[in-house]
Amino acid sequence: MKGSALFDVNGHVAFITGAANGLGLAFAEVMAENGAAVVMADIDQAALDKVVTRLRSAGCKVEGVTLDIADTPALRAAIDDTVAKHSRLDAVFANAGVSSGPGFEISPRGEIDALDPAVWERVIKVNQTATLYTMQFAAHHMKPRRQGSIVAITSIGGMRAEPMVGYPYAASKAAVSNLVRQMAVELAPHNVRVNAIAPGPFLTNIREGRLHREPELVKQFAAIVPMGRIGDPSEIKGLGLLLASPAGSFITGTVIPIDGGATAK
Repeated sequence: MKGSALFDVNGHVAFITGAANGLGLAFAEVMAENGAAVVMADIDQAALDKVVTRLRSAGCKVEGVTLDIADTPALRAAIDDTVAKHSRLDAVFANAGVSSGPGFEISPRGEIDALDPAVWERVIKVNQTATLYTMQFAAHHMKPRRQGSIVAITSIGGMRAEPMVGYPYAASKAAVSNLVRQMAVELAPHNVRVNAIAPGPFLTNIREGRLHREPELVKQFAAIVPMGRIGDPSEIKGLGLLLASPAGSFITGTVIPIDGGATAK
């Protein structure tokens, strides 16, 4: 089988959260550029409108949905509406998430004694609970069709101790990784695949966009990567397309790091 057929998502329908920038935008781009109809959900309407306009002008089939994924009824409605409009749902990227601030290696604010209960509750609600519901609502539509790929975005900070990220972030990402394994086993008989991508340091807007403004912070993160740099969002496109396409047809229950070798150390 030729590579073009292996990675063929033409005519598929994808729903992506946190799609206005960073990794979510990269997933939206690669799916749309390869023929999928993509519903891009994000809380930032201005940024969403801008990228939707750009992608449409390039001939891509995309639409934007302004959405706070922590609003569970609105999240369910957005996924249900996608299926009602397109009569199918082939791939879901549960990508949206928030930072919990620096880890203890970067700042005293990241030490366990400084843990803010309000930050803990917010991060768990967005990164863990809303991701679970995104996966659940997607599975509800995929099971009857016996087809679909669910991809959750975790982190290498959820695979091991990572002193550069905050406790709530590490805990939420570790939880999502095991939710992926659990759901993958349940849904495998329905031919619905569930996987996680665990990025290392990437140049995104997480941490309130500090990586774009603070070269020293970039250097700190690059120092933990054997390749000596942090990733560009475009470098995650291939893995996203693999998991969403026929090329990934026998991949399920995995948590795949993409980190320039950081977890190999």
